[in-house]
Amino acid sequence: MRTSTKPSLVRAALAASALCCLFLAQQLAAAPRPSQSPTISSEARGECLSVPSRILARSIPFCVLLPPGYAKEPSRRYPVLYFLHGLGDNEQMLLRSGGFDLVQGLYDGKEIGEFIIVTPAGYASFFMNSRDGSFRYDDFFLQEFMPWIEKRYRVEARRESRGIGGISMGGYGALRMAFLHPQLFGSVSGISAALMERLPAVSVTNSPESGRFRIFGNVFGSPPDGPFWERNNPVQIARAAELAGMKIHFDCGTQDDYGFDVGAQALHDRLAARHIPHEFHLYPGGHNGSYFAAHLPDSFRFHAAAFGPAESRLPRGK
Repeated sequence: MRTSTKPSLVRAALAASALCCLFLAQQLAAAPRPSQSPTISSEARGECLSVPSRILARSIPFCVLLPPGYAKEPSRRYPVLYFLHGLGDNEQMLLRSGGFDLVQGLYDGKEIGEFIIVTPAGYASFFMNSRDGSFRYDDFFLQEFMPWIEKRYRVEARRESRGIGGISMGGYGALRMAFLHPQLFGSVSGISAALMERLPAVSVTNSPESGRFRIFGNVFGSPPDGPFWERNNPVQIARAAELAGMKIHFDCGTQDDYGFDVGAQALHDRLAARHIPHEFHLYPGGHNGSYFAAHLPDSFRFHAAAFGPAESRLPRGK
């Protein structure tokens, strides 16, 4: 049954998520490019740097994709999309693969307006503080990373111009962070987000899969801490989160290998019961690079539409 909380579900998800991410770069490179003019004129550019973190006691790498007009218009500020990678991937999820060409094609085809895309390294953190407090990624992201990014780059640092999204583990992280901090994010998206309605029953003790279980246990506790899980599960957070005005988009494959489509459906049902507007899709496909690549353009189009045209974001009187 797809809603099983047996260890096999988590074992399969942790074992294969990294493999899926390895295929993502190949699928992005091979995916059809969005409609565009015959001659590529975009001047989007990317760079990869790192942010020193006192909270995590290390420097955290990130990559940023700057839109075509960034260098040409030095006084202009831009919306920003924080886009989070899946388990086994890293901050170079777009710039090392066909993702750069995909975004560039969207710009050239006038399918999206210009905004900054930031992809931080999240390791296997689920982009949150661990149960034991040994790795405080959420604190780093909110207290150090976002302020650093929005000081270095010309970002429209306000809710309506700030989005967050992600794939698989990153989709979980994006939905969780947006739902817990709705005052910061005006839009959120998740592609095949690692959503589970119920707490998985896992243990690392005497298990041949102890290394993979430990990834889950390092974040949620081993055995997983039930109340901690509930507080951080996007499906549960959606019961009472103040989501008025937030634009929400998530999708999943109907043959998702780990049952995340069941979790996505549960999130949709919860939001619908509260009459919270959102966009939800179940498409044919599994939990793999082919599915991610096929639906990545829709995620970027969604955020571009959420940001709106530049003139609509100017303060009154401008």
